[in-house]
Amino acid sequence: MEALNWKLRISVLWLVAAEAVSAHMIMVTIDPVTEKLMLDWGTTIPAVGWLFGAVWWLVPLWMLFPTIALKGAANRWANFVGGIIGTILGIYHFFMCGVPVSFVPTGPVPGPTAHHILLLATALVATVLITWYAWKWPKQEA
Repeated sequence: MEALNWKLRISVLWLVAAEAVSAHMIMVTIDPVTEKLMLDWGTTIPAVGWLFGAVWWLVPLWMLFPTIALKGAANRWANFVGGIIGTILGIYHFFMCGVPVSFVPTGPVPGPTAHHILLLATALVATVLITWYAWKWPKQEA
């Protein structure tokens, strides 16, 4: 029963991450300030960039099934690795959406808006918590 509680906690966090990323993508494309910038910038993105974006968007949804279906250490490690990957991609995307640093190519948005910060930080916190829960998962339950 305890393993089910851990699985449910992590599954809900994957759903939170997926919803936050989806809401961010939708709001960026309908925000009047960024809509034109996104359309112009989108024509310069190579196919691999679109693939990368699609994978980043879908990983939280893809992780729901293994979280419920896998047993033992495979579940723990899948969520630990998935959480780390989600966290790294979330940090990269956060900086790409307007927070200037020299090693990340900037996107079309000149600076982060309130919804960028709220939604991307929500997804980031969710993936950090997933990583933490997977790490702290009781060994006898894994």
